[in-house]
Parts: sequence; C-alpha cells; structure tokens
Amino acid sequence: MPGLLIIAHAPLASALRAVALHAFPEASEAVAALDVPSDMSPSQIESEARALLAQVRRPQVLVLADVFGATPCNVAQRLADGRDVRLVAGVNVPMLWRAIAYRDVPLDELVDRALTGAGQGVLAAASSRPQNQASKAPPHEEVDRHHQQ
Repeated sequence: MPGLLIIAHAPLASALRAVALHAFPEASEAVAALDVPSDMSPSQIESEARALLAQVRRPQVLVLADVFGATPCNVAQRLADGRDVRLVAGVNVPMLWRAIAYRDVPLDELVDRALTGAGQGVLAAASSRPQNQASKAPPHEEVDRHHQQ
C-alpha cells in the first residue's frame, strides 16, 4: 500500500490533505503534505520533502505535485526514482481521492488510477441546470401506477 506525499505551493498541499482526510479520515498516516512558500530554497524544500517521504514510505510512495516545471515539482523529480517513488504533476481533488481510494493497489496501477481520476474530474459543466440533472420526476399518479403493475 503506497503512501502519498503532496508537494505544492503554499497553502495548496495542506488544503488538499485536509480535503483528502475529510473524505478518508482513516488515511491520515498514509498522506503527508509539504507547503512550499515562496522564500524557501530548493535545498530546504528537498530536505523537508525527504523527511516526509520517509514518514509515508510503505515502501512505495506516490508523490503528487501541483504544477509541472515549478519548484515543488522540480524538487519532487529529485525524489522520484521511477520504481518505489513515482511522481504525478497537476494534482487535483479527483486525482487525490482516486489515489486514496485505490491505495491498496501496486504503485504502477495507482499512478494509472490517479491519472484517470484527474482526467475524469475535469470537464466543462453545462451552464443550464437541466443538462446537469436527471430528468424531472413523473407526477405522483404515474409513480403509483408504475408500482401497481
């Protein structure tokens, strides 16, 4: 069961961890977060990230970063070995929830499930409510007639 480490610009990592534990409170020991303030050096970030990585290592870890090419992700790339520590950039809530929900699968499968959750969680929502809702419920008499048949 891989651990999860979220590395993101402050205060996103902590906020994502809070959202994760809201839905999955039992995962508190398996999920760590590192908020990266603008004044923290890359070496400080890496030092703190390695300490958190050691806390959640089970022995594998999925690291989730916010923006590819930004400092948190660049540091996370130094942690990822491609075998026991994998990195996915572009973290969002659906990705995180999917990763936690499937944290009992092998790391490679967990990466796939996290990416699927991220993609399925991003969509253009309709601007009118009827397109976002199920069809209108039938009048009461039709419901009663249906149950009597």
